[in-house]
Amino acid sequence: MTLGIDLGGTNLCLGLVDNGKVISMTSVPSFERSFTLEQTLEYLAEQISTVFVEGVEKIGIGVPSVVDVNKGIVYDAANIPSWKEVHLKEYLEGRFGVPVYINNDANCYAMGAYGLYPEDARPESLVTVTLGTGMGIGIVDHGRLICGVNCGAGELGYLDYNGGCLEEFCSKQFFAKYNVDSYELSKAVAAGDEKAKAIFDEFGAHLGYAVTLLMYAYDPSHIVFGGGIANAMPLFRESMMKTIRSKFPFAANVDKLQIDVQTSGETPIIGAASLN
Repeated sequence: MTLGIDLGGTNLCLGLVDNGKVISMTSVPSFERSFTLEQTLEYLAEQISTVFVEGVEKIGIGVPSVVDVNKGIVYDAANIPSWKEVHLKEYLEGRFGVPVYINNDANCYAMGAYGLYPEDARPESLVTVTLGTGMGIGIVDHGRLICGVNCGAGELGYLDYNGGCLEEFCSKQFFAKYNVDSYELSKAVAAGDEKAKAIFDEFGAHLGYAVTLLMYAYDPSHIVFGGGIANAMPLFRESMMKTIRSKFPFAANVDKLQIDVQTSGETPIIGAASLN
């Protein structure tokens, strides 16, 4: 049994995972921004202690940051001001006496998404895109997580785009420009609001451009979208596919590409638990 942890800027989710399935899961508020490093580590250890049971053989953690996966050192974590250089693996192994594995949260989501496919239908080459505060990208090729040297492989969201960077147009940041969130906007579409539908169409066009970049870079068999915005996929899928078909020159590749949505909160927990 493994304890999988998804350490977000808003919530800290912890789940016990056995044979690739979550058997229990809990969510608590994440660190207050005013916490010192020592306070964050103590808070994290306290939350782990509440769910740590006999039989837990290892701990896996996804963090919003670049990570030295071998040494378990976290650098400059997003939305955690005190986390500039955190020797997290060393600290937690000292507290709990089991092996600890750490990776970027987008990579953990990718491994979790891969594991949720039936064993006989797992993607040959999977790219996952989490649509949240930013745009997180993970890559799993033939069952192997592709991290890169600094645990940042695939982060195309930082590429220059339209006077900013790509993730500004493929995340919550896009909807913030219209002073609305995707959930409220989806309700407006359901009520017949054409302006709301036009915003989703624009979002889909930007996301379609991002998908073409992913296809050029990784030639995936599957792309999986996660994060809350992905729940609105039916509202922007058409404009996304229209852009993909207009921008990507190999129509047969587009036809073969499988695009799925996985928004379960268990996904990053399963992925974190699979780290080794």
